[in-house]
Amino acid sequence: MNYLFILVSVTISAVSQIILRHGMTRPDVQAALSDKVDVAGLARAVVLSPYVIGGLGLYGLGAILWLLVLSKLPVSSAYPFVALGMALTTAAGVVVLGEQISWPTALGVAVIIAGICLVAVGARA
Repeated sequence: MNYLFILVSVTISAVSQIILRHGMTRPDVQAALSDKVDVAGLARAVVLSPYVIGGLGLYGLGAILWLLVLSKLPVSSAYPFVALGMALTTAAGVVVLGEQISWPTALGVAVIIAGICLVAVGARA
């Protein structure tokens, strides 16, 4: 059950990153980030963006679930799974946002996943 909470927490955090990225690339936010940064305009665009607010809300939910994980597992067993969020976020960036990744990035994600598998095996031993 603890690993289910880890997976849900990390997945929610990865989804929130994609939603936040989408919100921060909207035209109104980007206009405030042009050559001369309009701090007031940026703050207004961010606060009024349902994507940014939704992404922050999901991120908060993921953090609450992560607190539940930390209440049940040693941090040395739980924390390496945070790296799974990097792999999920990278994959979602490619699939959902159409981002391109280089082969070194793909190799790095593969190494992260291998490390998570080693941690999971070590936790069961």
